[in-house]
Amino acid sequence: MQTPLWLKISALAAAAGIAMAVNGSPASGVEAAPTTSPRVFPAADEALYLQRFTQLEQAFRQGLGLESYAPLEAVPGDPRARPLPQAAPGEERIDPGALREAREYAARNNSAAFIVWHRGRLETAAYFQGMQAVDTFPSRSLAKPMTAVAVGRAIALGRIRSLDQPVADFISEWRGDPQRSRILVRHLLDMRSGFLPQAMASTPQDILNRAYLHPRHAEIIIHDYPVVDEPGTRYEYNNATSELVAVLIERATGVRYGQFLAREVLQPIGSPGGEVWVNREGGVAHAGCCLMLPPEAWVRLGVLLLQDGIWEDRRLLPVGYVAEMRSGTAQNPWYGLGVYVAGTYKARRGFANPDREPESRRVLHSEPYLADDLFLFDGNANQVVYVIPSQQLVILRVGNSPPRTPGQEWDNSFLPNTILRGLRRDPGEPMPRAQPRN
Repeated sequence: MQTPLWLKISALAAAAGIAMAVNGSPASGVEAAPTTSPRVFPAADEALYLQRFTQLEQAFRQGLGLESYAPLEAVPGDPRARPLPQAAPGEERIDPGALREAREYAARNNSAAFIVWHRGRLETAAYFQGMQAVDTFPSRSLAKPMTAVAVGRAIALGRIRSLDQPVADFISEWRGDPQRSRILVRHLLDMRSGFLPQAMASTPQDILNRAYLHPRHAEIIIHDYPVVDEPGTRYEYNNATSELVAVLIERATGVRYGQFLAREVLQPIGSPGGEVWVNREGGVAHAGCCLMLPPEAWVRLGVLLLQDGIWEDRRLLPVGYVAEMRSGTAQNPWYGLGVYVAGTYKARRGFANPDREPESRRVLHSEPYLADDLFLFDGNANQVVYVIPSQQLVILRVGNSPPRTPGQEWDNSFLPNTILRGLRRDPGEPMPRAQPRN
């Protein structure tokens, strides 16, 4: 599967920008912590890191990001994978006008793919700017819901005891550490690890860049990434937390992260496969970003969760696990395990700590979601997968960052609400309950 060059460059720019520029500086109130990594690695590793950093720095000056990344590792899908079935003419259950309005919104907002699945069928699958159905793309933070599914699958297999098991049971380097030993498995998924928040990082010495680009990035996170809050007491978005899921899965199962995703997630749901970034040959995969799959793979993942972790009568996730994924925390009611949840309506919501994130970085929601059970995968550049179980509905939009000019910006409620208003209902079938206001 080939990734169109325009999408590869722009998506890698966004993925790389996570470390260097996306989330801004830490808000006031975050405890000061070291920002440099004291670990010393072989000269060849440091040279590769500096090469990656220099490439990224030069590309940023041109408004781009990394144009290539190596090595990549295969994540094989189902060799017998077939496209999701499409609704036959006359069997569509969404008003054509609503589909057209939503598709046009996606098209004018720099989208590469727009897909709507409803009640077992694709109602539309549109591709733009040279992308085709078989093309892969770097997932950015769409990869974070995948980390939660991977953990759920490992629990179902008995390789992880529960979400409340200490991560130190697997990352033995943390045993005896007064803070890291209290990080639970769930904290790697709900962003309450206590790790230093994501922030601006412009030098190669900064641990945010080393924890992202270094060929030993997992070791840097395990040993050196600062813990600034008591685990479980504060929500702070950062990629280091999610990156450790690859280490957790590999140590819990004895299987490489990409192979585990292939064998235990993608292949059982009949999904096509792709590739994942690996920090070095034979090294550790990037779990928090950079999983390269076709759009349909993410639709299938949404359908799996919509069906409570069951695919074709086979339970892949434990009973109650999807409900855990969809439950927010006291520290952030709008974020569960790798997914964002509807919660109560706020006109602007973002990714960072909801009490401290600047208004300018928050995403517009022009009106409440028309279904209160909606939850979504949400990655950089407004790449979204909306999942609405009560309506048997999954909506995907991926691509470049939408244009943002005075009076024009991405509206996170437009696509789901347009489709929800266009659903054709059986006689007497009520509308879903809307997202509540405070």
